[in-house]
Amino acid sequence: MDAQSLPEESDSSSFESHFRDPALAAEAPLAWLLGQRLDILDALRGLLSGGQATARLRLWVFLELAAQPQGRLQREDLNQLFFSLRPEALDATLKRLRDLDLLVWDATDQDYHLSALAQQLQSLLAPLARSASEDDEMAALLAQVAGAQALGLSDAGQIQHLHAQLARRHDEFADVIASGSEARLREAQPRFERALQLVERAGEALTALIRGDHDDPRLEREARALGRGQARLLSMASQFTRALQQADRRRITLGSTGITSSDVRQWLQTRGELYELLGDALSSSPHPVFISGHELVDVAEAEFDRDRPDPHRVQGLPPAARAESGTLEALRMPEELETLIGQLAQWTASAPPGTRPCSHPITDAVLGGRYAQSAYRMQLLPLLGDEQARALQGLTGDLARSPWHATLQPELLATQDPYVAFVSAGTLEPDFPDDSHA
Repeated sequence: MDAQSLPEESDSSSFESHFRDPALAAEAPLAWLLGQRLDILDALRGLLSGGQATARLRLWVFLELAAQPQGRLQREDLNQLFFSLRPEALDATLKRLRDLDLLVWDATDQDYHLSALAQQLQSLLAPLARSASEDDEMAALLAQVAGAQALGLSDAGQIQHLHAQLARRHDEFADVIASGSEARLREAQPRFERALQLVERAGEALTALIRGDHDDPRLEREARALGRGQARLLSMASQFTRALQQADRRRITLGSTGITSSDVRQWLQTRGELYELLGDALSSSPHPVFISGHELVDVAEAEFDRDRPDPHRVQGLPPAARAESGTLEALRMPEELETLIGQLAQWTASAPPGTRPCSHPITDAVLGGRYAQSAYRMQLLPLLGDEQARALQGLTGDLARSPWHATLQPELLATQDPYVAFVSAGTLEPDFPDDSHA
């Protein structure tokens, strides 16, 4: 549907008449702000009304006039500036600009100048004078927000539009990452890097805007929401890089030619109709033709006979051979374990017959040698008297079956050992009863 086929609205209809309740029109902040700028809205409607060619002509003339460095223009200046236009087209366009109060004719000085309304409208239409780019919208919004913050003219509406644009960019790049398509990732990579650069360059102004003290609660709320949107877009950089790395890992190199599956994909995308690559390859199927059937049968029979076992060949077991002499190496437990078992046995044997062995401080059994050796012996003490460890075979079970147990105290004792400064206080108590044992 083109613009000419749209139904025209009657001039008698009001903005409030489109609401279910006309009172609700005043409660929308954006609608109220638009109501305060009806002069710009009317000028924009008059400038762009009519067909596309006429609107394009008016817009071009208006932007050219707004770009002139001199404030006042004579009619001769306009004729030289728009010499390529026919006189009737230029006159009709200048008349429309005068009727819209965008171009003012000064009868006293016999010259033209742009009105204040034209300057406001030019700032609104300025992005149309730049070359088209995918990042135009966000770059323009970032420039407006950063410039407004630097001048102290921050507006909640600009921040809200920028936040919405950042959210759309985030969702767009999130869909590209979720797709896992290398083609879409490569296509979106320049735009993603451009978006990050724009956000980072305007980061100082955005940070000052977010941290600033504002009397407008709506401005403060939109500024904080903009900060969250900025952080979400910046945090997506690692996800985008990881998705590209996964796409690189899935790339396949075709033999030693150096051609990858990505190269093949890009080449296929340049082809018009892929089915044309097949040509007549599927028009007929191959049929085998044997021109020497007897020779093939003889060869097959020889192959069968070659693999058939020979009944006349004796196949017995290999002759006996003497096994070579060797050594059996077993894992040896640390020497500290044997030393601890021997020391406990020595303490038990040193007691006179019929008497109970004396208690010894833990330092007598733990300290000695390097720190690692002392720490290892300290870790062996909980095995003394352990019921499960007593059932084991070997040195670990011998230690657990020793008639001693360790009693530790919640304090540290300073030592004179060169490798251990402090050790837990405690004693090694014998498990013998106080009376004599037989």
